[in-house]
Amino acid sequence: MKMFINGERREASDGRTIDVLNSATLEFIDTVPAATEKDVNEAIAAAKEGARYWGSLPVYERSAILNKAADLIDSRREELAGSLSIEMGKIISEARPEVRVAAQIIRGFAEKANHLYGQTMTDYQVGTEHDIIFTRHEPLGVVACISPFNYPVELCSQKYAAALAAGNAVIIKPSTDNPLTVMKVAEILWEAGVPGNVLQLVTGAGSDIGDILSESPDIAAITFTGSTAVGKHIAEKAAGTLKRVFLELGGNDPYIVFEDADFELAVTGAVRGRVQNAGQTCCSPKRFLVQNSIKDAFIKRAVEQIGALVMGSPLDDKTELGSLISAKAAKTVDEQVKLTISQGAKLICGGTFISETYYAPTILEVTPSMDIAKDMECFGPVIPIIGFDTEEEAIAIANQTMYGLQAGVITKDINKAIRVAAKLECGGVVINQSGNYRHLDQPFGGRKMSGIGREGVSVTLDEMTQVKSYILRNILE
Repeated sequence: MKMFINGERREASDGRTIDVLNSATLEFIDTVPAATEKDVNEAIAAAKEGARYWGSLPVYERSAILNKAADLIDSRREELAGSLSIEMGKIISEARPEVRVAAQIIRGFAEKANHLYGQTMTDYQVGTEHDIIFTRHEPLGVVACISPFNYPVELCSQKYAAALAAGNAVIIKPSTDNPLTVMKVAEILWEAGVPGNVLQLVTGAGSDIGDILSESPDIAAITFTGSTAVGKHIAEKAAGTLKRVFLELGGNDPYIVFEDADFELAVTGAVRGRVQNAGQTCCSPKRFLVQNSIKDAFIKRAVEQIGALVMGSPLDDKTELGSLISAKAAKTVDEQVKLTISQGAKLICGGTFISETYYAPTILEVTPSMDIAKDMECFGPVIPIIGFDTEEEAIAIANQTMYGLQAGVITKDINKAIRVAAKLECGGVVINQSGNYRHLDQPFGGRKMSGIGREGVSVTLDEMTQVKSYILRNILE
């Protein structure tokens, strides 16, 4: 497939390409261009021109175009879900709802934009009694949307839909591992009426393109989902132009199970929350804190549930665990498991490759001092279980990480649940389920090294606009 620059489908100016492989089979699917600096700068120039036009359109016209795009995405859900499943190994039963949610997100931001109100100030300050002061939300300009591989359709829509609804032009940079379905969605947006100079899409290595976008004075904001290391680099590069930066980064989310929990619910939530998307979810539970009085029984039941999981082709509706995004990703998970074992962890089950990109669901019994119990984020189907005795001990272990995205607390005591949730250093807590949860309206994001800002229909338009004050002096005299 080709890039989209200024209303045209384009190859890279030097002709270089990148192969896109089927993550499950490693078979060749297609190529995408490896954008040059010249290509990216042309996209920025086109978007800068497009921002002036798009920002001047009435909100209802922009919203109508976005709603049409959402309808088209819904009408092609099966095609897009199949494409997503093939290129990234996501099981089809998870790919379909991801596409559906993307359409919902677009509609949500379009409707929110229709009701994004300004404010009127009062005359409580002496000397302002004859003035009228009101505010308006105005577009930022050009927003760079750098999206991840793990939920490419859904998470990219959180970015471009909010930016477009707010009147900004966008430059989409999808993951190099699996850009094809996002590129098909971009084609749909064009088809729905988003002008060619308003939406650009460039492909290539993030290490090349990211710096150009981050440093450009013509980019007003960057919204990025990905690793904490890359997020920090983007923030550093963007600081030179003081552009807005929204970062949804890594996590090592705790899942705290107290002895009074609904036992079967707790085990099922742990296993299902961890193997969803083959464990490649920022807010999935990654550290499992289980009260010692039930820990052995918890481990035994988790092993039984893992043993019953169906693995196979991502396109098979019966499959419950798909592949990791790449052989490199699977190797990283294996290295993390081996490191944890070398630090003294007990391997309960798994710890092996099924194929180059399939990794066996793995349970480890670990201690709070191990890397995986603190700052090592494992992006795969690995369940490290940590025992605890007291509520205070659980909170201390949960908070001993540099991350703070989401958490899960499982107990029948609602007072305890809320008390613990209030003490957890994270952006969201799910009671009686894992933190692997995201409502499209929810202000989603983390604390500490898990990011800056919040995404969600309820909040993102405030981030994607600037508030301008209009002061009418002495208008009431």
